[in-house]
Amino acid sequence: MEDPQRNTAAAGMCQRLITAAALLGTAGLLTVIGPALPAIAAPPDGGGVCGKNSDTWVSVCADNDTRHNGSSGTSGQSGNKGTSKAVPPPCVVQKMVPQPPPNSALWQGHKPGDGAVYTRICPAAIAGAQAAGGLGMAAFETFWAATAPAGAIDPRVLAQQAIDKMLLQGPDIDINPKPGGKGLVGMPVWMAADPSQTTWGPNSASASAGAVTVTATAKVAKVVWDMGDGTPPVTCTGAGTPYAKSYGLKPSPDCGHVYTQPSSRVAGGTFKVTATSTWVIDWQVAGGGEGGQLTETRTSNVALTLVESQAVNA
Repeated sequence: MEDPQRNTAAAGMCQRLITAAALLGTAGLLTVIGPALPAIAAPPDGGGVCGKNSDTWVSVCADNDTRHNGSSGTSGQSGNKGTSKAVPPPCVVQKMVPQPPPNSALWQGHKPGDGAVYTRICPAAIAGAQAAGGLGMAAFETFWAATAPAGAIDPRVLAQQAIDKMLLQGPDIDINPKPGGKGLVGMPVWMAADPSQTTWGPNSASASAGAVTVTATAKVAKVVWDMGDGTPPVTCTGAGTPYAKSYGLKPSPDCGHVYTQPSSRVAGGTFKVTATSTWVIDWQVAGGGEGGQLTETRTSNVALTLVESQAVNA
């Protein structure tokens, strides 16, 4: 015999899935199907609680036009480019109405009246899963809590805000032969990235909304060098060793390349060397709460002129 309470709870969960799908297509501010929310001013940085009542909590105020931009700038002859990505609406926490039947596993061993069962819908996670070809069901979470979530804030949004504060840049390229000079075909090329807080790390920053603070720490894990001559990219897991005259004709011990043709054979007469750094960012909610890891990339480039030895002697 069917349990009408269980069917009603299942119907409520289906309604929330429909709500999640609607959230992804909302063009303006995040809205929630349910009772109207009283207006509460959003902080200028986009964090905080948009509104709440006895059954619904909205995490961080944001609209679909909010963007977190990667750092950009120039350093010497290096072009420095970062990534830019749109941030979907944040997570929403709702009290299940009606609550599950007393024998439901959703109570996690508790009884009705002892706390309540809530659902969390995260459009950002749903969007990511859909982009990867999945259904995004992992972004729909049902959980028991002893007390109502107090203005649930999506820590991933705060983590991204902390990353944006760091102004992460592409590698500060230190390469031999030097840009503007001439190198010889067949001679060792030394590649290095001069370390600094914004070009190599470690670099840390924090962002807060309400009582939640997230601290993120970023460090470069690798640099991939495209030497511009059609050969496979060179991956270096360290910053590389800057060249010194005392090294003579020795090859780089950790990050090097050898050109086998002059740059005159490519369009523009120079090899465009592109260095792409991968930043690994660990973030943590203060007090030992939720944490995670993100990656971002930054790019710099220089132009090298390589000639054959005959051309130098001519």
